[in-house]
Amino acid sequence: MFLDKLDNVEKRYLELERLLSSSEIISDRAQFTKFSKELSEVKPVVDKYRDYQSILRATKETEAMLGEKDMQELAKDELKDLEAKKTTLFQELETLLAPKDPFDEKNIIMEIRAGTGGEEAALFAGELLRMYLRYAERRGWKTEMLDVNATGLGGYKEAIFGIIGKGAYSKLKYESGAHRVQRVPKTETSGRIHTSAATVAVMPEAEDVDVNINENDLKFEAFRAGGAGGQNVNKVSSAVRITHIPSGVVVECREERSQLQNREKAMKLLRAKMLQTAEEKERNKRDSSRKIMVGTGDRSEKIRTYNFPQSRVTDHRIGFTIYQLNNFLDGNLDELIDALSTADRAAKLAHMA
Repeated sequence: MFLDKLDNVEKRYLELERLLSSSEIISDRAQFTKFSKELSEVKPVVDKYRDYQSILRATKETEAMLGEKDMQELAKDELKDLEAKKTTLFQELETLLAPKDPFDEKNIIMEIRAGTGGEEAALFAGELLRMYLRYAERRGWKTEMLDVNATGLGGYKEAIFGIIGKGAYSKLKYESGAHRVQRVPKTETSGRIHTSAATVAVMPEAEDVDVNINENDLKFEAFRAGGAGGQNVNKVSSAVRITHIPSGVVVECREERSQLQNREKAMKLLRAKMLQTAEEKERNKRDSSRKIMVGTGDRSEKIRTYNFPQSRVTDHRIGFTIYQLNNFLDGNLDELIDALSTADRAAKLAHMA
């Protein structure tokens, strides 16, 4: 089944080569551009498939050598190398052929909100914020704060921020959901372990072409920012609130001193929320009869537990555990992100089959 699909991709590649060499297509700029783009997309798959076919032929030829006594040992060693190459190529082909998420290369906007647990939940939300900022820093990505609601003890009731970097969504899209922490809070005198939670939402940053918002459907309000901000705070109405009237979605931004800058950031957040809503509707339609093992799901889904007494981080979707909690909270997320990505790809390939 999988190899049949690869055969079809190669046939399409040959057909595209033929089409792009015809005078009719060459003279039609739109069609030429369309077919050229498709050819560039399938070429990596075809190149890898041809390498795989070459390995299969070499394996067959080497197996024939096993009947020759003076060549047996050499043939066995060669077969081991060929088998390893074949396995690697097959895995690479699976990756190339797995359905692509159209938003994988996009920047993202993340929302972290304190859940159950009062001040302890707010402190945990702050630790998650630092974790993602450190991860972005390690990858050389830029970050920008859009809106925060800090507490007096250094926690956050809410933090909304952007991460700007190629492939940010592909790496962090699995973080959406409820994150649970188990530890003895600083405010706890009896030493009892408490369970608190914070929720995370990850949204691809949307361009104007991704979502259509009618300006007439928007209500703009300016208000005075609170919290840190020096002379500007509570004297100038620089903070901005935008309401999308048809859907009831409300966004705010107060991090900049300029009302114009806050308005631009609020619109960026609104577009992301509108795109997320539209995508969730489409996903529910597509996935009504199935459920991918690793989703980019809603906030209510408990996805992960951070257990401080055991220095343990467990992702419940794939049963993956890391016993280096402090290292993880310092932004070293790649091991778990890679495991989630692998599980998701395997689930998608299984569905294809």
